[in-house]
Amino acid sequence: MKKLIFRAALVAALAFGMTSCEEVKKESEKAADKTEEVVKDVKDAANDVANDVKDATNNAVDATKDAANEVKDAANDAVDATKKAANDAVDGAKDMANDVKEGAEKAANDVKNAANKAAEDTKKAANDLKEKAKGNH
Repeated sequence: MKKLIFRAALVAALAFGMTSCEEVKKESEKAADKTEEVVKDVKDAANDVANDVKDATNNAVDATKDAANEVKDAANDAVDATKKAANDAVDGAKDMANDVKEGAEKAANDVKNAANKAAEDTKKAANDLKEKAKGNH
């Protein structure tokens, strides 16, 4: 009977040991699968972060280019406005010079006409005096 109990205990121990090894193996496989999933998730997350950083960098570069173009356009607009203001000032000065010239020419003509009229009036008065003087003799 001792042998029988000993054999039964040995069979139970072997059965228990086999069951434990199979469970450890199953749990190890589950852990390995979970580890693979975590590694894949980490790789995917790292790729997502890299893509997000790349997109953010590209967006920043595009925004910088757009801002530079806007500054360039504003500078060109300022140059154009300055040129227009300078041209307007030159045109205004030319117009004013022409107005002054025309005014001076008109004034000179008025003075000339007044001088000619005065000379004619003086000649007429001299002739009238001369006629009077002749008539009195």
